[in-house]
Amino acid sequence: MKLSLALLTTALGLLAAVPTRADDIRYSNAATAACLADAGDAAARRDCAGLSAKACEDATDDGATTYGMIECLRLETGYWDDLLNKTYQDLLKRAGDMDQANADDPRTTMLVRDTLRDMQRDWISFRDKTCTYEYSLWQGGTISGPVSASCFLRMTADQYLYLAGSWPGE
Repeated sequence: MKLSLALLTTALGLLAAVPTRADDIRYSNAATAACLADAGDAAARRDCAGLSAKACEDATDDGATTYGMIECLRLETGYWDDLLNKTYQDLLKRAGDMDQANADDPRTTMLVRDTLRDMQRDWISFRDKTCTYEYSLWQGGTISGPVSASCFLRMTADQYLYLAGSWPGE
């Protein structure tokens, strides 16, 4: 379920002449991880999205360039995507266990594991289309890449936070 950032890759390809290189990017997950550890509620956790990307932009010499912004946003999106994937895998296991435990219950009309899988697949399509839409609003301008990258970060963080809090009793 790794991110397929076709638009982002295209934008980065167009910016190949920019002097900043990927190894010049100064990124750390620390700001986002610390915020998540200290956040008291869902709203506070949502506010953590983008903190490491912002710190990266500030710490990188060319962090305010289009390439710098996209790269910092992409790196933080990867952090959220890793959290999302780990949570999704955990939920798939829990859902499978629940389905097995409820296999003989006549009130069970659907498999939790299947609905989780289908929901996540639909979310990936929704995320991709949403971020393509946001990109299209700014097409032709250099801001289109950062807008799209920011969309992927925001939506991935939101989906992780949703899944992390979705299991009953958590």
